[in-house]
Amino acid sequence: MSVEEIKQTKSNLIGWIEQLSDTSMLSFLESLKDSKTDNDWWDSLSESQIERINEGLADAENGRVVSSNDFWKKLKNA
Repeated sequence: MSVEEIKQTKSNLIGWIEQLSDTSMLSFLESLKDSKTDNDWWDSLSESQIERINEGLADAENGRVVSSNDFWKKLKNA
């Protein structure tokens, strides 16, 4: 994501939050902002999960990917 895209995303989020009237959503967003964790989620993954993630990264690095458009077209036709 480019710097300009980040700025636009932030601006869009700020505008959306300013218009929110759903108190449960506002509470959720506030708790998300205030949440802190000392643990990295990566450390809680199993060896099997780590292997699958690394396989996916290797696939992407070696061009073994499918576009999202092709994926959804194939799924619709299944």
